[in-house]
Amino acid sequence: MLQPYQGWPTPRQSELSSVQAALDTAKHAVPGITFTGIVYPGAEGGSPYHYLLWGHGSTPLTSRLFTPVLVDARTGDLTAVVKMPWYLRALEVSRPLHFGDYGGLPLKILWAALDLITIVVLGSGLYLWVARRKAVDARLAQLASALQRPDKADAR
Repeated sequence: MLQPYQGWPTPRQSELSSVQAALDTAKHAVPGITFTGIVYPGAEGGSPYHYLLWGHGSTPLTSRLFTPVLVDARTGDLTAVVKMPWYLRALEVSRPLHFGDYGGLPLKILWAALDLITIVVLGSGLYLWVARRKAVDARLAQLASALQRPDKADAR
């Protein structure tokens, strides 16, 4: 997207179009998107030649999907509405699962139940391991005591 701009001098402050014009251009290009952030030309994470506007939708799914829009900083014209790769979309959609704010209370109850099941499985495994160690130690002690005392059959 930035290849056509390679070799161009970065715009000076006096050459920049207004931020409001960039926002209006982005809103017109992508209706239904709420813009939540802007990266100015030359800032880290942006383009030296563009305003980079970040927006998201209003439905439960699209509110998690961010859409970047590039607006030419000199002219205020739309350069591109960037389509994020599928793997970044998948990360954006799955991020709320990590934080537990997706699905409300039913999902939180499900996660709590799964946590409790995991704790019970871990606890029962530890109990069985300790119980087996005690049984093995008791059997070894029994065998050791049998080896130390003479057998009644040998005494005849």
